[in-house]
Amino acid sequence: MDAELTVETPSGRLRGTPSPHARNGTVVVHRGIPYAQAPFGEHRFAAPAPPVPFDGVRDCTAPGPPAPQGELLIGAAGWTPDTPRECLILNVWSSVRAGENAPVLVWIHGGAYLVGSASEPTYDGTRLAETGLVVVGINYRVGFEGFGHVPGRPDNRGLLDQIAALRWVRENIASFGGDPGNVTVAGESAGAGSVAALMAMPDARGLFHRAIAHSPPGDMMRTETARLVSERFAEVLGVPLEAEALAALPPEKIVAATEEVLTRTDSQGRRSRSLTCFAPVVGGPELPEAPLDVIARGDVSDIDLLTGHNLHEYRLFSELGQDVRVNDEEALLRKAARIGLGAGEVAAYREVHPALSPRDLYVSVMGDAMFGEFTLRLAETHAAAGGRAHVFRLALESPALGGRLGACHALDLPLAFGTLESDLGAFLFDGAPTDAHRALSRRIMGAWRDFATGGDAGWSPVSAGATPVKVWDEVDELYAHDPSPVRHIWRGLPMGPK
Repeated sequence: MDAELTVETPSGRLRGTPSPHARNGTVVVHRGIPYAQAPFGEHRFAAPAPPVPFDGVRDCTAPGPPAPQGELLIGAAGWTPDTPRECLILNVWSSVRAGENAPVLVWIHGGAYLVGSASEPTYDGTRLAETGLVVVGINYRVGFEGFGHVPGRPDNRGLLDQIAALRWVRENIASFGGDPGNVTVAGESAGAGSVAALMAMPDARGLFHRAIAHSPPGDMMRTETARLVSERFAEVLGVPLEAEALAALPPEKIVAATEEVLTRTDSQGRRSRSLTCFAPVVGGPELPEAPLDVIARGDVSDIDLLTGHNLHEYRLFSELGQDVRVNDEEALLRKAARIGLGAGEVAAYREVHPALSPRDLYVSVMGDAMFGEFTLRLAETHAAAGGRAHVFRLALESPALGGRLGACHALDLPLAFGTLESDLGAFLFDGAPTDAHRALSRRIMGAWRDFATGGDAGWSPVSAGATPVKVWDEVDELYAHDPSPVRHIWRGLPMGPK
């Protein structure tokens, strides 16, 4: 049996274990495989270095350590100062064997570029592997370690980690039965933002052939903005903004500083916290141009795209910890102005949603501003440049918290992985997913499998004249044209790096 669980790869021999969640006993999981060296010591704030060769058989039966992170958000991975530093690892789930050339899906976790791990139970790849995919989940550096601007060191180190993992996949995945010539990179939230960035990064070209982006955020920042954020970090840390001074600090000190950087005090002395202060940095050699600009030129039209968002994205934040104070129309106008919407756009939203309170209307606006509009622009820009793009919208509503979450951000995750019994799934489905929930999960997994296999999600792609939308719900609907009543409000408003 041990021989059946050991895979011979160009990197060495790796021993895995049967997935405890497999229904038919055929899925084997290899966890904690290093694709790069620990990003500390001489490798601190540097591009990922190739992993150290090893002799014998490496035990890959336990999860690898997460990257340094705090507990600021849902999805934090429980990192402590005693956690081992070898965090640049990946997991592989496969029900096929070497030589079978199965489609490969590489998963990039979300977490606001601040938290997350490939070993979260929600991201268990067993169910997807049972559909015939070889599933890879990757860790990457988050927070300041991965996205802070450090003079003399590369920006977007978290994205460079992802590229290093994709190179590992190209060189090793055939040993697990995967086809290195048929790789789909997939992610949600910050993971989907990473997918969009990877589409535009020169060093990622040729490493993947299709892309799945669930709820991609449009936030990206210019180098100058990233420097301002890092200057604030250096101020909080009490060190100069220099690589040597920052590298001398233990990661827990930088993690602790993140809370202070994220926390703001308003004119009344009330403290609130931003969702994140990090995003892909545009303007350096790693990511020279914004993804929408690269996509618009048709430079990546050969990459098929499946993208979509949830109907009530921002409710995850407004109902779970984010302090949203919008008590009247004046406050609504003031907050909307911060994201680039004027009085005319707010009035247009009010016309679409006349019964919503100022707070609820703001929550609706923020969902579109952070995720919805960028998702649609990504697909339409790609299609206009000759690419193939499929669009979905999740309308299924969570029963949790008396229904207050609606079709919130991250509701799609346990559905897409078939992990409805994970902690996140149990919370979002109020402990008892229904047969309708399970059936929807199977349909979403089927769409992922079909798209990763041949680039067709199962409905019409975007064209020059129309944006078809598959609305996923207990009973799905397919619209020949996007039914959203607010798209016209965003027309012409910029969505470039800040």
